[in-house]
Amino acid sequence: MKKPLSTTFKIGFLGAGQLARMSSLKIFELGMQVAVYSDRAENEPVQFMTPYSFSGSFDDVDAMVEFAKTCDLITLENEFIDSEILKAVQEQSGTPIYPSPDSFALIENKLIEKQTFKNAGIPVTPYSLIKSKDDLISFGEKYGWPYLLKSSKGGYDGYGNETVKSSEEAFTAFDKLGGNDGRDIIAEAFVDFTHELAVQVARNKTGHVVYPCCETVQENHINVAVKSPAQVGEKVRQRAQQLAIAATEAINGKGIFAYEFFLTKDRELLMNESAPRPHNSGHYTIEGAITSQFESHVRAVCDLPLGSTELRKPAVVMINLLGKHKRNAVVENAEEAVAEPDGHLHSYGKLESKPGRKMSHYTLLGEDMDQTFERARKLTAGIEI
Repeated sequence: MKKPLSTTFKIGFLGAGQLARMSSLKIFELGMQVAVYSDRAENEPVQFMTPYSFSGSFDDVDAMVEFAKTCDLITLENEFIDSEILKAVQEQSGTPIYPSPDSFALIENKLIEKQTFKNAGIPVTPYSLIKSKDDLISFGEKYGWPYLLKSSKGGYDGYGNETVKSSEEAFTAFDKLGGNDGRDIIAEAFVDFTHELAVQVARNKTGHVVYPCCETVQENHINVAVKSPAQVGEKVRQRAQQLAIAATEAINGKGIFAYEFFLTKDRELLMNESAPRPHNSGHYTIEGAITSQFESHVRAVCDLPLGSTELRKPAVVMINLLGKHKRNAVVENAEEAVAEPDGHLHSYGKLESKPGRKMSHYTLLGEDMDQTFERARKLTAGIEI
């Protein structure tokens, strides 16, 4: 059996977007090969980087088995897949998948995820599975209006989520999200919070490492910026890290995992969501930490020793750069941002820009958080994609 760090060792990604692209750059640095399996019709960022590119459905076990047989190890770029399919692919191909299908099965949709972490003693946002109009009404009566309705599987960046302010809005949203077509829909109470926080954890047989607790800045359910470390006090940051480690242990996770939390006005931490992969909240680590989340991803799934997560500067800020036009992708007016000392632009290689689509990000390192954040905002304000 081939071992990692061999030039013929091939890591396969299920999904070929920017998360796989940034992980692949670290794989290439370590001299290994990359293969990708994309379920999208258009060319994706990683497909330009490797000759080992496959396309097909995440429901096609036979096609995914053939892909897996060409790889020494499979890992995930997204969670838009079923754990039973992952198990079948692993069993039929003989290729290991990390995070494992068993770990993935414990968090593969929002309902199971909530149940898993609640059972592990980790505080979660109040939720309920919704099956009828009566359920929609009773949840609002119990937890108050407005509240969130979420598709249990497949939601991201505001997609698959609806805020409902009345029973009529709830009935409409339930139908729009597929509740009347058999899709599992969960309701989540609105939490009176002061900050949205995130922590990344990498874990394998050598141990685990935990990244600093950072703050995510949200607009319209999209993460538009990240500040690390979060300006919330050391006790809160440590508690978030402890909960993130406990969550990773609860699923016996191997790989990189991200966890999002609400900090309530009562200073309580509630887990909101998790991800069994690198996460947008951790992009700042590429330049901001000694070992990036993407290198930790590669090290973790390969059972290599895990690196330091220490920040390189007291203040690290990441700004998401979203598409503003429907057109061929080109980054314009970025010269000042690129020229900034310790400013770093990353463009994801997507061919087409769309309004609201994550196309790029910019990281700035500094000594003071407020000054660094304002400078990063100013440098990126005029960028058009």
